[in-house]
Amino acid sequence: MNGDQPERTGLAWQRTALASAACSGLLLHAAATTDHAVPAVAAPISIVTTIVLAVAGAGRGRRLRRSVAPLPPSLAATAAVLVAATAVVSLAALLAALTSGH
Repeated sequence: MNGDQPERTGLAWQRTALASAACSGLLLHAAATTDHAVPAVAAPISIVTTIVLAVAGAGRGRRLRRSVAPLPPSLAATAAVLVAATAVVSLAALLAALTSGH
């Protein structure tokens, strides 16, 4: 594998975790400042997603620097499900905020 590829992959995982952390912050703010239940549900899911992405990304970066071993399927599936769940619940939070005028 090209020497730059593992670094790019690791950086991509870091960017994804950082974006997830930003979404978590916005959802926490919405949960604290509105009376909607959806952000209060979405925020913890988003925080867990951020943690899983950060851990998976760090592990994937280490594996790629040592070899080309794939990410364990269970970890990849968990990260994918959490990202999808966060996206769905975040969309619901946004729609709830838009329909209530906040």
